[in-house]
Amino acid sequence: MQTITINHLDSLHEAARTFIETMDNRTVFAFHGTMGAGKTTFIKAICEVLGVEDVINSPTFAIVNEYRSEETNELIYHFDFYRINNVNEAEAIGTEDYFYSGALCFIEWPEKIEELLPFDVVHVTIAENEDGTRTITIND
Repeated sequence: MQTITINHLDSLHEAARTFIETMDNRTVFAFHGTMGAGKTTFIKAICEVLGVEDVINSPTFAIVNEYRSEETNELIYHFDFYRINNVNEAEAIGTEDYFYSGALCFIEWPEKIEELLPFDVVHVTIAENEDGTRTITIND
């Protein structure tokens, strides 16, 4: 288990770089946290540090957004399962194909599709602290 603290928005990209250093060739990351904890904001920072130049936003209605790093040409999938009603909806969009594609997958609200997650998924929890800082806990 590893933790990263984000003290201010100014240190967000530094935290993203630290997170990227812990990825160790793993590709599927499940981001847990309450509404407003900063899951989308942190994923956006990770994508920016990885070289994505497209507009990065929550795929709340699309369920999945696809990005490509301008530096490495690497594909990145960003999922938001908040609005799905059951696992069948996730299966219908080919979720497992994405997860096993070898591309980076960042998943918000993974608890809604827990049974579809690969065995080697990395669970990342973002918690908002009383002082407004964020603590990111990486369980691999």
